[in-house]
Amino acid sequence: MYDPWRGFTEAKLTPEWTKKLTDMTRRGRGDILKMTTVAGSGHPGGSMSSLETYLMLYNFARINPNEPYADDRDRIIISNGHTSPGVYVALGYTGFFDVNDALYGFRVAGSPFEGHVERTVPGVEWDTGNLGQGLAVGVGKAIYSRLSGQKFHTYVVMGDGEQQKGQIGESRRHAIKYGLNDITVVIDYNHRQISGAVEKVMPQNIKAEWEADGWGVMEINAHDLDQVYTALQHTTHHDARPHMILAHSVMGKGVSFMENNESFHGAVVKADRIGEALKELGGIENDIKTLLKKRSAGPPAKFPSPPIGGVEVKPGVPIVYGPDDKSDNRSAWGRALMSVAEANIGRDDFRVAVFDCDLSGSVKTKAFGYKYPDNFFQLGIAEHATAVTAGSLSVEKALSVWAAFGMFGVAETYNQARLSDINHSNLKLFCTHSGINVGEDGKTHQSIDYFGLLNSTFGWKVITPADPNQTDRVVRHALTTEGNFAVIMGRSVIPTVLDENGVPFFGDKYKYQYGRMDKVRTGEKLALVSAGNMLDNALDAYKRLTAEGHRIALISVSDWSDLHKDDLAMLGGFDYLVILEDHNVKTGLGTAIGSALMEAGHPVRLTKLGVTQYASSGKPADLYRMSGLDGESVANKIKSLLG
Repeated sequence: MYDPWRGFTEAKLTPEWTKKLTDMTRRGRGDILKMTTVAGSGHPGGSMSSLETYLMLYNFARINPNEPYADDRDRIIISNGHTSPGVYVALGYTGFFDVNDALYGFRVAGSPFEGHVERTVPGVEWDTGNLGQGLAVGVGKAIYSRLSGQKFHTYVVMGDGEQQKGQIGESRRHAIKYGLNDITVVIDYNHRQISGAVEKVMPQNIKAEWEADGWGVMEINAHDLDQVYTALQHTTHHDARPHMILAHSVMGKGVSFMENNESFHGAVVKADRIGEALKELGGIENDIKTLLKKRSAGPPAKFPSPPIGGVEVKPGVPIVYGPDDKSDNRSAWGRALMSVAEANIGRDDFRVAVFDCDLSGSVKTKAFGYKYPDNFFQLGIAEHATAVTAGSLSVEKALSVWAAFGMFGVAETYNQARLSDINHSNLKLFCTHSGINVGEDGKTHQSIDYFGLLNSTFGWKVITPADPNQTDRVVRHALTTEGNFAVIMGRSVIPTVLDENGVPFFGDKYKYQYGRMDKVRTGEKLALVSAGNMLDNALDAYKRLTAEGHRIALISVSDWSDLHKDDLAMLGGFDYLVILEDHNVKTGLGTAIGSALMEAGHPVRLTKLGVTQYASSGKPADLYRMSGLDGESVANKIKSLLG
């Protein structure tokens, strides 16, 4: 499968390899220039300074162009994704595709060769562009290497400017804590970023920072092929600790007017100087006109999509909570997680990781951590890196689970959730302490925008279960179903929802169907639509109204992201709809339902009852009352609508 050199097996380069790679770097820099000049945009400077690293990795890491998604392959993560021209050249030269397709197709609308590296190109492991993410991605891959027992190596290439990002420090410590020694980081240290010298933009001691966190550090000349190979060979087979290679390089290497000139970080060589630059590299053919003509004919064909991550998960046996059981949704989630784990852990083909950020007791993953310590990763108060690491693992053949407070799991890390969505991840996110239900923790912890944020992506699905019984069913669905799921829960103990006969509504006979609403009570003229655990307040309002002779319908919505057309038609049959939610009223369920009803042609008078301002610190019941979301306030509002 892999040729004898794959895996940096030999101690040093042969003269034949040195000659071959020397020619590749010369031609490669020319292709980088042509690619960016033809596109009229791009980042040639850093691509040229890191080219030796890319050529060395793609030639000698354990990867196979004919099987780019082999599960035991080494993983090469490009954190500084703007150096895509260098990556495409190296991949093309090592047989992943015809490099000429990248030369004319770079940055063409519809082309797989986008401005920043994308997984649409075989050999690329993660879509990057937002700097600082790559090491967290690499930690996810290294965790998968351990869980799967395949012992592949992960290489992460980074820029020097992005070392200013705090997320990198989080991931450095994660790798050391868990002994992820099969990670090698290469930093392209060309001392230049957009605004000038890195030492002036933001002074830092890169070497000392990595050493302080426990990493081995080597310094090399990034343009000396023997030094690059020897360093990578050493770190690949030196398993005492993870290593960082500080590769001193020259931005724009090979063209005198580009060298050490930060203006070429994101500016291309103009057509009137491209001939001069190509000549300086050693007589590279100037075929810009030919490439432009080919570019005008349209983009190159796309590649097959990479495989979807995840692993088969057995749902286990549902837990049923009776009328007198006192629980909260977060505890029901923790018990369901243990139930699913017990039904699967022990299978040879099952790999799972549960991630926590110093909240295991509150988010109810502590029991899992005690029983399955090899599958539990306590990453401390480092949510940004954790979000990326969990997303990275989820595209592998594994179940990746992260539990956090809503404020940390969604609002604080929205960009990371968006990047996971872009990468078609398979992450399972469980957020407790959401809404003003968080109570005494106050404004800073009130996650009231979780749906508005995640609904701005195209893949995340938001579920808010109504009680412990429905939570149990929702958890099993999310863990066993492909895709990114965010299960949002409050903090408080809530009663088991009962039907009109006093039997648990979401009990033994309940069959959870994603995307469908639940008719909890039937009625006429007006429907009170409750979101998630607001159903308890809605039932209180229903009882008050029933006692006064008003017969309204009560509908529970757990799945906000995909509203079924039949349910919308059902809601459209009422004269009035009142939406009750523990969410910012501007961007929550009421807005989603109102928009969907209008698009479906169902005119109805709609009233949105939700959070209209940051709430105080206090008991959830008091906060709901002050916000007009308690049962009495809701009942009074409905009576005013009904006249």
